[in-house]
Amino acid sequence: MNLFTIVLQEHEAGGGGIFDINTGVMFWTVVIFLTLLVVLTRFAWRPILGALEARERRIQEILDAAAQDRVEAERLLEDQRRQLAEARQQAQQILAEGKQASERVRQELLERAKAEQEAMLARARQELTQEKERALEALRREAVDLSLAAASKLVERRLNAEEDRRLVRSFLERVGTEAGEQP
Repeated sequence: MNLFTIVLQEHEAGGGGIFDINTGVMFWTVVIFLTLLVVLTRFAWRPILGALEARERRIQEILDAAAQDRVEAERLLEDQRRQLAEARQQAQQILAEGKQASERVRQELLERAKAEQEAMLARARQELTQEKERALEALRREAVDLSLAAASKLVERRLNAEEDRRLVRSFLERVGTEAGEQP
C-alpha cells in the first residue's frame, strides 16, 4: 500500500488528519527529545566534542608541521643553491689558478731552456775562440821555429840570390803543407 491510501483510510475512519495536532504524541515526543538531548549531552557530546577537538588539533599540528617543513625545505634548497654557486665559483677559480700556474711553469721552463741554450752557445764560442787561439799560437811557434831554422841555414852558408829564392820557396811550401795537416 502506498502512503496516500493509508492517509485516506485514516481520514475516513474518523481519525485526525495529517495536519491535526495530537497533544499526547507531541508531549511524549518533546520528553523523549529532551531526555535524548540530556543523555547525549552528558555521555556522548563531550567525548564526541573532545574527539573532534583532538582531531582538529592533530590536523592543525600536521598543517603547522607541513608548513614548517615546507619553510625548512625552501631554506635547505636555497642553501643548496648557494653552496652549488659557491662550488662553481671555486671550481672556476681553481681552473684559473691552474692555468696561471701552468703558464708560469711553461714560461719558467722556456726561460731556463733559453738560458741553457745561450750558455751552451757561449761555451761553444769560447771553446772555438780558445781553439783558434791555440792553433794560432801553435802556428806562430811553428813559424818561428821554421824561420829560425831557415835563418840558421842561411847563416851557415851564404848562397846567391837564386838559392835564397829556392830556399824561401821550399820553406813556404813546407809551412803550407804543415798548416794543411793541422786541424
